[in-house]
Amino acid sequence: MIRLNKYIALITIFTLLISCKTEKPAEIKKKPNVIIVITDDQGYGDIAYNGNKIIKTPTIDKFAGESVSLTNYHVGTTCAPTRAGLLTGRNCNRNGVWHTIMGASLLNREEVTMADVFKENGYKTAMFGKWHLGDNHPFLPEDRGFEETFYHGGGGVGQTPDYWNNDYFDDTYHRNGVPEKVEGYCTDVWFNEAIKFIESKKDDQFLCYLSLNAPHSPFNVPQEYYDLYKDEDSLLETQKRFYGMITNIDDNFSTLLKKLDELKIADNTIVIFTTDNGTSNGYKAGEDGEIHGYNAGMRGTKASEYDGGHRVPFMIRWPNGKLEAGKSLSDLTAHVDILPTLASLADINFTSDKVMDGTNIESYIKGESKIKDRYLVTDTQRISWPVKGKQSSVMDGSWRLVNGNELYNTAEDPGQTNNLAAQYPEKVTSMNAFYESWWQSVIKETKYSTIDLGVVEKEVITCHDARTIDYFPPWNQRKIREGQIMKPAPFFVNFVQPGNYTFKLTRWPMESGEALGAEINDAIAETATTDPRIKGESMKFKKAFLKIGDKEVSVNVDNTAQSADLQLTVEQGKTEMLAWFEMEDGSVSNAFYVNVENSSK
Repeated sequence: MIRLNKYIALITIFTLLISCKTEKPAEIKKKPNVIIVITDDQGYGDIAYNGNKIIKTPTIDKFAGESVSLTNYHVGTTCAPTRAGLLTGRNCNRNGVWHTIMGASLLNREEVTMADVFKENGYKTAMFGKWHLGDNHPFLPEDRGFEETFYHGGGGVGQTPDYWNNDYFDDTYHRNGVPEKVEGYCTDVWFNEAIKFIESKKDDQFLCYLSLNAPHSPFNVPQEYYDLYKDEDSLLETQKRFYGMITNIDDNFSTLLKKLDELKIADNTIVIFTTDNGTSNGYKAGEDGEIHGYNAGMRGTKASEYDGGHRVPFMIRWPNGKLEAGKSLSDLTAHVDILPTLASLADINFTSDKVMDGTNIESYIKGESKIKDRYLVTDTQRISWPVKGKQSSVMDGSWRLVNGNELYNTAEDPGQTNNLAAQYPEKVTSMNAFYESWWQSVIKETKYSTIDLGVVEKEVITCHDARTIDYFPPWNQRKIREGQIMKPAPFFVNFVQPGNYTFKLTRWPMESGEALGAEINDAIAETATTDPRIKGESMKFKKAFLKIGDKEVSVNVDNTAQSADLQLTVEQGKTEMLAWFEMEDGSVSNAFYVNVENSSK
């Protein structure tokens, strides 16, 4: 009997050991990948799904049927403010990006970005395309949480900080800060780069920020996409190109989505398609005085405080997340909601130590709750320092209080033509009271950003980021070519290292190889598919000046040289820098490019 009991015990132990070895381990739930596709200057009405009868966007239309669409979703009224809000969850007036130029498109160094949050939680991070939150340290995307980057300079291809003569085709972009020439059309390049990143990280968790510069001007497009609309008489010529650029985006988006299917990661990848502001070219008057295009019945376009300036499409798909395909939600939402929401969807514990304008809308997009009693503000500043009330829209559900005294109910009046302020004075008072409180909170945080110098041996600051007050600097290369005189304006800088520096002031960017006084005769006529390139006008300089803090130096200019070189020993810390020329005719102009070399490195 004892031997039998021992035998039974051994059998029992053996069975338990076998069951332990063969029992399947608990399945580890993989966090979702995240892909954000955001286009530039494409409005709510520039998609067939939203009622446009001419534009061809079959992929986006199909994607909408697979996604949750937010139909009362709002952003900033221009490019950089939206991108800054999307990445931080904070209004642009708080985070230093209330403009697109003038040094007011530099995302304050203290801001925590979406890339920071996801990278710290084990995600591989990358951005491709348009950054527009600063072209110097510490504002570059690789400084702000993105491990892999490939992007153009400034706020668009062909703007002043961008590589010289980029024109959308076969351009030179920056890979983690290093110039690299590529072949192909810009939008194709950005999508191809994103797909390569996704393929390489398919077994990891990744955040891919695919931020396009199209369909922003210049309206340069491959011939085959222009041809899709060339016979559409209801469109202006530039609108034909504009629509072609959007259809090119649609085709690339199709390639991206198919790649996710091919890699078998589509089900656990959150994909967002959205845009950064109202249409810039899809709804406008022609020389005949007639309005051409489609704007979904809304008032206003890009840079407008009316809904046409800031209500844009937003679609989010995540099959594993049980989002209801084809569902449209009309409660008030905004770009500032996206960071806290994506963090929640990815099961990331994100708590900001700053005031957040956005909120987590996970339960709303999953159909588990409604959004009630919420106010949001968007505005258009586009000046050197934010002004209270300027081109503002306070939003509450479908209600809009515009500029403090125009009240509209967009549910009944999407064109915002019937001012109800006199009928609902209490509503006006309530919304103005919120704005007053909100503004006092915002303006306490508003501040200029400073550019770090001395981080690397050689770097360049452009007039795009000079702190002009009452005028726009030459912010694109066409204006550089025109030789637009620019009143001297300071750069706010921070020398991270003291020492001896050389400052090379130039008329043309260094990569052009052109002399200070050169005229550039490389003009290209406008074609059916591209904007023209004008010749580069000659400017004649007499003397160059540099002032840093209270130190000033000058040098006579040789117009056959590429730069006017000035040396100065600088102290560590924040200061103002002025760099300008005296012309042969006695006038003065800010330097367009200031190349800074740290001789101590």
